Amino acid sequence: MSAITLATATDELQTTLLSQGFVHLESVLTPEECDAIMAWYAEPARFRTTINMARYRFGEGEYKYFSYPLPDQLQSLRQQLYEMLVPAANLWSKALRLNLVFPDSHSDFLTLCHDKGQRRPTPLLLTYGDGGYNTLHQDLYGDVYFPFQPVFFLKQPGWDYEGGEFILVEQRPRAQSRAVSLTPKQGDLIIFATSQRPVMGSKGYYRVQMRHGVSTVHSGHRMTLGIPLHDAK
Repeated sequence: MSAITLATATDELQTTLLSQGFVHLESVLTPEECDAIMAWYAEPARFRTTINMARYRFGEGEYKYFSYPLPDQLQSLRQQLYEMLVPAANLWSKALRLNLVFPDSHSDFLTLCHDKGQRRPTPLLLTYGDGGYNTLHQDLYGDVYFPFQPVFFLKQPGWDYEGGEFILVEQRPRAQSRAVSLTPKQGDLIIFATSQRPVMGSKGYYRVQMRHGVSTVHSGHRMTLGIPLHDAK
């Protein structure tokens, strides 16, 4: 698995996250890397549980949570993403008055999760067929959570599937919700706000709730790799 490289400086990444609540990085994974990740789905020993979305009224589709130990490539991605994002996370924590300083290393952050009873791994593979979708939600999993959540897109829209846009919805206080629809290509990475993001107002930063989901897949097969950076209860 190749290392994550950024075309933008850390300051620019932080500015983009702060201004819109997400950032879109193109061609982070190669098609061959995407194929290798998707092949894991057929290996039951890699996963701790499988969720049928319809059963829980989460949508239409299926996802599988990885078990520990994570595949080496996935473990490396998770650590790289955390280290890349922790400076921005601490800026957000201060702006949101979370009273939490995120440690420099991912292992130290997971220790914080484990101390709160959050010991189950959260990276997951998600798959959707014709008519599949995911309702708007947040992936918190417990009291301790990282403010950003990465997702890799493993198939090519317009070729492997139609529809299935990635949807972000923000709810500002005393205002109507605003939605953003994204169609990333194979190998792209979206990093978005897990729960809330800070927005500057006349009296300083205030909190804006963020949720995410997937619009209906009209045809084909859509697959993604989600990498929450905190563990679950």
